[in-house]
This record gives sequence, structure tokens and C-alpha cells, in this order.
Amino acid sequence: MMENHMFGGAMGAGHWLWMLFVAVIVVIPVWRICQRAGYPGILGVLILIPLVNLVFLYFLAFADWPSKKSSD
Repeated sequence: MMENHMFGGAMGAGHWLWMLFVAVIVVIPVWRICQRAGYPGILGVLILIPLVNLVFLYFLAFADWPSKKSSD
């Protein structure tokens, strides 16, 4: 019998390792930006959630950063 796999079984270990690699490459810089802006670094994980990441980027771009307030 022929098995019906979605994506032809492409979701193997190599795929998940690649996804993890890309996630780490994206999250680390955003984590550092959050820390430098005065926000908790863990907020950088929000960049992995579709649509939330866009809202979060706009928030970072236009919000008053706590680190800037303390230096003024």
C-alpha cells in the first residue's frame, strides 16, 4: 500500500535542524536589541510568531525605550 504523506515526508530531522538554526539566527539579534532598548530579552522570542512579529517590530521602532528615558 502507498502511504499518503503530506509534503512527501520532507519534515525529517534535517528540516527541523534547519528550522532551529534559522530561529536561533533570528532570535539572538532581536534578543540583544530588546536588552539594549531596556526591555526583557525574552521578548525577542516573539519574532518567531507570525503577525505578532510585525506588531512587535513596529512597537520596537516607535515606542519610547526605557533605556533612553533613564539616560535623559
